[in-house]
Amino acid sequence: MSEALLEVEGLQAAYGASQVLFGLDLRIAPGEVATLLGRNGMGKSTTLRCLTGWMAPRGGRIRLAGEDITGWSADRIARLGLAIVPEGRQCFPNLSVLEHLQAFAANRSGSRDPWTVERAFALFPRLKERAQNLGTQLSGGEQQMLAIARALVTNPRLLILDEATEGLAPLIREEIWRCLDQIRATGQTILVVDKYVQRLIRLADHHTILERGRPVWRGASAELDASPELWHRYLGL
Repeated sequence: MSEALLEVEGLQAAYGASQVLFGLDLRIAPGEVATLLGRNGMGKSTTLRCLTGWMAPRGGRIRLAGEDITGWSADRIARLGLAIVPEGRQCFPNLSVLEHLQAFAANRSGSRDPWTVERAFALFPRLKERAQNLGTQLSGGEQQMLAIARALVTNPRLLILDEATEGLAPLIREEIWRCLDQIRATGQTILVVDKYVQRLIRLADHHTILERGRPVWRGASAELDASPELWHRYLGL
């Protein structure tokens, strides 16, 4: 097996006296696409908070690109090469599309073929058409495209997408999935949290299902596709 880009061992997390994660293990190799699945309230968002530095774990270890980042601040983790497309998009109302991308542009992974503003516009032509529009002047789908493009131009080692298709019209949702397919084809390592299992099976290499803060199933897309009982038992589908 190749060396992991992200390795999580025995991750525990709590809000005060209420423990939410109970020993989560997760491993993602360079170039892989992985998912975290589960119903609402099962620990997915808490896991992402720990990975991104917005929450300190109670126990366990997180390694990214060979560095033990357990307990690091969010800005330090971001500089190492982790970028998140947050739930709710969180676009800046006083910045234009172009200013968003220019403000975040960096090459944190040291890529020889980095994502630039121009390359992001090629992936999302609609953003180029609205380059001078403020974040609040975009539709929900356009804001989601901007949130993805904003993360990409940091050239992250690991890209995390948190409910990237939530609340979008079906046609826009499919456009986002097609763009994610293209991003995956570049070799980008990705961790996805989303509820559209059938589409995730086509995108991802392997999946982890959480139930009450514990991993209850891990496996490849073919295994998940062949086990619809898992969908009904743990995902409510």
